[in-house]
Amino acid sequence: MYVLATPLGNLGDITLRALDTLKRAQLIACEDTRVTRELLRLLAIESPALISVREHNEREQCEGIVRRIADGHAVVYASDAGTPAVSDPGARLVAAVRAAGLRVTPVPGVSAVTTALSVAGFHATAFSFFGFAPTTSGALDEFIDSLATRNELAVFFESPHRAEKTLLRLGERLPGDRRVLIARELTKKFETLSVVDAASLTDWVASRSSQMRGEFVIVVDAATNAASPTTGLDPRTLMKALLDELPASKAAKVAAKLTGERREVLFELAETLKSAR
Repeated sequence: MYVLATPLGNLGDITLRALDTLKRAQLIACEDTRVTRELLRLLAIESPALISVREHNEREQCEGIVRRIADGHAVVYASDAGTPAVSDPGARLVAAVRAAGLRVTPVPGVSAVTTALSVAGFHATAFSFFGFAPTTSGALDEFIDSLATRNELAVFFESPHRAEKTLLRLGERLPGDRRVLIARELTKKFETLSVVDAASLTDWVASRSSQMRGEFVIVVDAATNAASPTTGLDPRTLMKALLDELPASKAAKVAAKLTGERREVLFELAETLKSAR
């Protein structure tokens, strides 16, 4: 089975390998057969058999798909847009195919997560992906509060009807100087990318109420200014002192031992501090 990434919106992002794989497929399992059939039409690919595999029926469809692969059929699994099984169905199907002793082959391409990270301009390299933000107010507040002290980037999706509420909550609960990337409609006609300090999010949302449509990817910068939860040491202050005596790599190694922070994050902080001198 080929697990195949499809464009988020711009057809030019399809890969040559994906085109070849789709042309050779004897069965395509997908979220919405209408979406995939239209994609194939736009790519001028004759549509093979299509079967819908969605969150509510993924478990039931696994047996039939595994049987088709065992019989020698070339099967593709694709979600509506982006990389399958990343806040989309697909994980159960992949596990079932592998459990049957059959081969699973990735056909990589567009991912909304890495696309957003590539244009964030934030220095930290470590990140966590959280899927969609929680939907209830209490859970959303707890989620945002946990981001306030994370020493790595946080990436999550948000739907158009919830984006305004989530961004306002980020503005209320994050430290005012925390940077937030708001990526809307990535690779599509009305793509917008904005980096906003948390303190300015309320005004940003108010000035763009008519633009709260489309799919959102939100990236929250790492809390490199936060005190270490285990030692109370401020990594920025500590790194400034260590850089007076040590090269960046060694300073990051020492600071990691003292604070419990990741060495990679501290090295990025050291590079930022050095460039600001």
